[in-house]
Amino acid sequence: MASSSTSSTTSRSSSENQSSDREKASIGMEKSPDKGSKRSSSSAHEKTPEPSTSGVSPSSKQDSAEKKRKYEPSEADMKAYKHKKEKQEEERLKMQVLVSNFTEEQLNRYEMFRRAAFPRAAIKRLMQSITRTSVSHNVVIAMAGIAKVFVGEVVEEALDIMEKSKETGPIQPKHLREAVRRIRKRDSLFRPKKSLLNT
Repeated sequence: MASSSTSSTTSRSSSENQSSDREKASIGMEKSPDKGSKRSSSSAHEKTPEPSTSGVSPSSKQDSAEKKRKYEPSEADMKAYKHKKEKQEEERLKMQVLVSNFTEEQLNRYEMFRRAAFPRAAIKRLMQSITRTSVSHNVVIAMAGIAKVFVGEVVEEALDIMEKSKETGPIQPKHLREAVRRIRKRDSLFRPKKSLLNT
């Protein structure tokens, strides 16, 4: 009898332990997503550690501070920048006044001048044939701009020649040739070698 009572109490206690274990497990399962999310978030924090500044030497900190100081503009730089901005604004206003006083014919000519440009492909081909090397895109753009300025100077000189000789109408080839001759004489324009012209 005693053995049966002890076995019943042990079975009861074991069943109670099992039920309490089940309750704990069910409570744990309900709370497990929170714990899991906490674990996952803590593991995420662990995966991306913050960079420690303990490994950075004081000399590298000083170098970065010196670099920052170098990039900070001085007062003289700021004054020069402001002066440059003011000058640009003044030039823009002058140009605006000039354009507003153009006649219709002058305005049309100015618009044509602004639109005119040398084809970059032709400039690149010409430069590569002369230098016999590849030419970068920026160099081609610069050369096209220089060529446009040069043509503008030649045309302006040709118009002055026409005005002095009291001729009217479009510019003739003789005016352009005379303009180039005068520019060469005045500005010692580059004269290409015969070997370059023959190739």
